Amino acid sequence: MLYSKIEGEGTRAEGESSEAKPLLIIHGFLGMSDNWKTIGTQFAADGFHVHLLDLRNHGKSFHSDEFSYAIMAQDVFDYCQANNLQKINILGHSMGGKTAMLFAAKYPEMVEKLIVADIGPKFYPQHHQTIFEGLNAVDFTLKPSRNEVEEILSKYIFDFGTRQFLMKSLFWQEPGQLAFRFNLAVFNVNMDEIGKPLPEDAIFNKPTLFIRGGNSNYILDEDFEYIKKHFPDSRIETIPNVGHWLHAENPKLFYEITSSFLK
Repeated sequence: MLYSKIEGEGTRAEGESSEAKPLLIIHGFLGMSDNWKTIGTQFAADGFHVHLLDLRNHGKSFHSDEFSYAIMAQDVFDYCQANNLQKINILGHSMGGKTAMLFAAKYPEMVEKLIVADIGPKFYPQHHQTIFEGLNAVDFTLKPSRNEVEEILSKYIFDFGTRQFLMKSLFWQEPGQLAFRFNLAVFNVNMDEIGKPLPEDAIFNKPTLFIRGGNSNYILDEDFEYIKKHFPDSRIETIPNVGHWLHAENPKLFYEITSSFLK
């Protein structure tokens, strides 16, 4: 079962009635639920029953050799079944956005509204090579300190924000022994899975919001028609002057746009 952090009305005891609508939030590649804690807390204050998920091979969820969008969408379905979530709203960023798209297309009766942050349904060529070189350069058998891990990463990953994002997944496996929470060994083998497109027959006809970063190249103007093909009742909003991590770069505007759509 996927690890989750639940906030808001979902913390009520079993059997108590609740008017709160479930909202599932799914992080991106190499991320985890903790990346969405601030926005999740805001939605919980709005009365949503917020489930911040860790996808398989990420965060505190289980590690597995199986890794694909189909199996991650199935994990989300199993999570909903186990938690008796029948009508949900779902928000996903990047890889989590594509997982959310596929889930909504496969189980439309379970989803009321879909929000996708800075990714489209199309194929994306592999573009994480430098990040992987940096991550694989860390030899945990040498028991490096946090500072030493960051120093190694800085030789490959020049962007401070990206390094800080990756460092969030660093944890003390035991005293004196650091490790990454994500399953790097499986990602090394299955790297191409991340860029795979949504299946051609995957259609979701209910209200859908795509939000892109104005400085990001993940959703281009020429992608709009393809998005509409898979999501006929969709609209696309742009947050100016932010990149791929739009929710972290302008959390206020991101929250305002998503909150307005959900209401």
